[in-house]
Amino acid sequence: MWQGSRVNLKRLLLIPVASLLLAGCAQDTEAPETTTPTATTPQADYVDCRYNVSGTAARPVDPPPTANVPATGTAIVTLRLTQGPISLTLDREHAPCTVNSFLSLLNQNFYTDTTCHRLTTEGIFVLQCGDPTGVGNGGPGYSFPDETFANDTYPAGTVAMANSGPDTNGSQFFLVYQDSSLAPNYTVFGHFDADSLKVLEAIALNGQDDSRRSGDGQPNEEVRIEGYSMG
Repeated sequence: MWQGSRVNLKRLLLIPVASLLLAGCAQDTEAPETTTPTATTPQADYVDCRYNVSGTAARPVDPPPTANVPATGTAIVTLRLTQGPISLTLDREHAPCTVNSFLSLLNQNFYTDTTCHRLTTEGIFVLQCGDPTGVGNGGPGYSFPDETFANDTYPAGTVAMANSGPDTNGSQFFLVYQDSSLAPNYTVFGHFDADSLKVLEAIALNGQDDSRRSGDGQPNEEVRIEGYSMG
């Protein structure tokens, strides 16, 4: 999704550690002409990943391991929001390097006690989280390539990475609470269940403050990731 302060609703990006579309806020950038998976489409149980260290992390954290990353099966994670639990099923086969990074950040408590800084209620329908600074321009001090595919879609229940352009994934991610039309430029790495969707729909009903633009701003009710559990 985006990072940054200006959003192009046709192309969500993540706010770079300086500004995001579906990665914080969103900064307008040219859409990639082709998709670029982080690793070769998994044909084995493990792949190697690439994480590029750059910038300053919003919270002390180490980059994920890069070798022998699991590329089959799923991982179950529950994020405990102030409004209720969000149960995520993460798809290692579709996005092994993204899942690897997300789990690494969780295990280092990078996301614990952080707020979800962005809610969109027009055009696209997502809650964006993952920046410890709470403003949309923070990241983990590294970036990694996209794991996107031409047939990726963003129906309600999708969890995907925000970004500020091709191959700029960091820590920010978004949760889709209503079917949203987006180009397949954001790495889809899992989904959440019907009970979790109800939690997000209730958050959306409380609205946002239009601080970024009409239909796009900080949630009116603070949404905080209080902790997580695995399995």
